[in-house]
Amino acid sequence: MSWLVTGGAGYIGSHVVREMAAAGERVVVLDDLSTGNPGRLPAGVPVEQGSVLDRERLERVLRSHELSGVVHIAAKKQVGESVERPLEYYRDNVEGLRTVLEAAAAAGVRSFLFSSSAAVYGMPDVDLVTEDTPCAPMSPYGETKLAGEWLVRAAGRAHGMATACLRYFNVAGAAVPELADEGVFNLIPMVFDRLTRGEAPLVFGDDYPTADGTCERDFVHVEDVASAHLAAARRLESDPEARLVLNIGRGEGASVAAMVEMILDVTGRRDVRPEVVPRRAGDPARVIASADLARKELDWTARYGVREMVESAWRGWCLRHPEARS
Repeated sequence: MSWLVTGGAGYIGSHVVREMAAAGERVVVLDDLSTGNPGRLPAGVPVEQGSVLDRERLERVLRSHELSGVVHIAAKKQVGESVERPLEYYRDNVEGLRTVLEAAAAAGVRSFLFSSSAAVYGMPDVDLVTEDTPCAPMSPYGETKLAGEWLVRAAGRAHGMATACLRYFNVAGAAVPELADEGVFNLIPMVFDRLTRGEAPLVFGDDYPTADGTCERDFVHVEDVASAHLAAARRLESDPEARLVLNIGRGEGASVAAMVEMILDVTGRRDVRPEVVPRRAGDPARVIASADLARKELDWTARYGVREMVESAWRGWCLRHPEARS
């Protein structure tokens, strides 16, 4: 098949494009380049600059490149920012998705793969989060992802598209340093940033009902996320009736305290002690995926551990911040 990847020049998108192109899939990227960088992409992958809100542009790209599938990754994705700017998030993430689906249906697209998020679950009070765990998002960002899943399933049924919604857990790491996450919004780069500035890493609360009192999360390597997209894309190609909603995680938890200690070890800052500060509002104690359904439906399982995520992320950080090694 041939695939349009929206947001394909971003952190996760560029890994997905790399994985699919290396596997022989024909890929075209559409990205508004507001945060994406075309230099991340493999040689020979066409890049069309444009917005997911531009219906005519989308359909023109789909038809001119004769594309039969869409991987929709483009979205705003910062939880805190979504609370401050909910209208922007609903416009870009929901109306943008609706516009992509409309163009895809008009162009005869047969397969649609949607980038969702574990944020749809909110604060689940369970040991392992399955796809049947009730969804109760706690931010406009999470709400837009859940609404997006509803849109994708409805459009798939109405227009004969095979669909899959992949709920990522905590994505980290990099395939190569040049593709590392450039944002400082998640635990690993936030610790790198503080260390680079000579400041102690922060741990938000150590009184949770967990083994060491800090939050536990399911960290998944971005290369594993990319391989899950390839597996899902090929499943959609072979199964035109597919209607999949799948968790993408390792099925194992790592505490914030343990992750910080690992980061200090990898970066050679073992003498630094983290600073414990009050909890952040809305942080659940434990959010860990059950990855059984992805294994069953896609024959997919995560391959990388948390240390590989930290080490690869550190190489990428040092590429952009050489002073961090001093």
